[in-house]
Amino acid sequence: MKIHIVQHDVRTMNPEENLEWMRAELESEASREALLTVFPACSLCGAPLYAAAAYTDLQKRAQAALQELVALSEHRAFLVGMPLQIQDKGLCNAIVFVQNGAIRGVVTKKYLGVDEQKYFVRGEGVQLIEFHDQRLAIGFYEDLKELSKGHVGEPDMVVCCGCQVFDYQKPYRTRYRMRKIVETLGASLVYVNRIGGEGPYLFGGGSMALNAAGGVLCQLPYFEESCHTVDMQLIDTIDDEKPEAVELVYKALVSGLRDYFRKNGLQRAVLGLSGGIDSALVAVLAVDALGAENVHGLLMPSQYSTDHSVTDAEDLAHNLGISYDIVPIRPVFDELRKAMAPVFGDRAEDVTEENMQARVRGSMVMSYANKFGALALNTTNRSEAAMGYGTLYGDSCGSLAVIGDLYKTEVYQLSEYINRDGIRIPQNSITKAPSAELRPGQKDSDSLPDYAVLDAVLNLYLDEGMCEDEIVEEGYDRELVQGIIRKVARNEWKRLQFAPQLKVSPVSFGLDRRWPIS
Repeated sequence: MKIHIVQHDVRTMNPEENLEWMRAELESEASREALLTVFPACSLCGAPLYAAAAYTDLQKRAQAALQELVALSEHRAFLVGMPLQIQDKGLCNAIVFVQNGAIRGVVTKKYLGVDEQKYFVRGEGVQLIEFHDQRLAIGFYEDLKELSKGHVGEPDMVVCCGCQVFDYQKPYRTRYRMRKIVETLGASLVYVNRIGGEGPYLFGGGSMALNAAGGVLCQLPYFEESCHTVDMQLIDTIDDEKPEAVELVYKALVSGLRDYFRKNGLQRAVLGLSGGIDSALVAVLAVDALGAENVHGLLMPSQYSTDHSVTDAEDLAHNLGISYDIVPIRPVFDELRKAMAPVFGDRAEDVTEENMQARVRGSMVMSYANKFGALALNTTNRSEAAMGYGTLYGDSCGSLAVIGDLYKTEVYQLSEYINRDGIRIPQNSITKAPSAELRPGQKDSDSLPDYAVLDAVLNLYLDEGMCEDEIVEEGYDRELVQGIIRKVARNEWKRLQFAPQLKVSPVSFGLDRRWPIS
């Protein structure tokens, strides 16, 4: 049996646009030669829909698009995902099986995510459907656990429609799970996943087909639109290539950044360039996503900035071919201090004045964004966000946090990956000690543990879910662990006011990890 796999980007809340690319795919020669064409889950309306799923206007538009697709299905068969009102049940996240001008079956999602539970009712899960003398077990990725429980009978083939949010572990977990299903059932398998960015959520693709012996028949690329027709009876297989996590993260961030701009009708980006590694990495990702002509840097030195901070930022701009301006903050900072002097009186300067400088910089970046119709990119990393190491309305400002889900050590790893074929990020930006340069001789290490140690503890606490005692048992000092956990908890209020961040980790702030603020 030939199956046509379609891995495509999806426009959320736009069934009319999604209908057009589906129509074009169904009319292609490759699709016509296949017995079954499989689109990703949620392919007609996108995901996540949140409250929009419950609006009757969107449901009616989706139904109209579905009817147009049904009209195209003479002598054809395909699977399409959409929100669907089921009589006497309610609104379900559904996969619709269309064949020969009619709807032959509907598969409804059983294991709903936290946000889905607010708007969809629990469905029936994986369904067994007879098709060309084959028993097809059709379902959502989350419902495949039903197969291992023996609740679905004995299928000849499993067809999984996915809408899987990317994290750097997901591709490897997905591949392992698919192989286990094939091994357990002795059935061939098709997995189709969407690509593209939807706000902070990134969808990686990586669709695949396995024969009943577990051999890989096809593997579609990650973060690229692609389609492939595969004969599920083939014995010959391809090499099972496993891309490195750092490569997938790079592709994810570029794809997510590009889609955030494209889907919101934006073109230009601006960011502050400090000469450090965080802003340098964000600038590279922005250039790769938007083009150098659409990225502008602001260099905003203070009286505490070192000479190499400016030269490193200038070297970066020249390497990338982006425009930039140098706008010293001292005149504005001095006037702000003078204006506040009657209020502050004879109190000694402290972190207040440091934060004033950061807010001046934030105001300059946002002013440029307003004047030139650009989107301000935030350059905070996950380690800083975890510890609250940043100024609210200062270096926390911006409309999108590009690397907000990367620990500082991961920032270094990705920067080295980007420089693998030549210097794009100046080496001094990578090797010099990180500093906010808000007071003479300031270093991040004055306020934070060494990043290698900090990130290791944060990983155990945030990603592995370990408690204080368990982390200490891993060999870390108890006082250090207590201090880190305490700062993570105390700065939840600050993270709640943070820019949306592109999700690439398994447990992201605000998206996966939600914590009380009092």
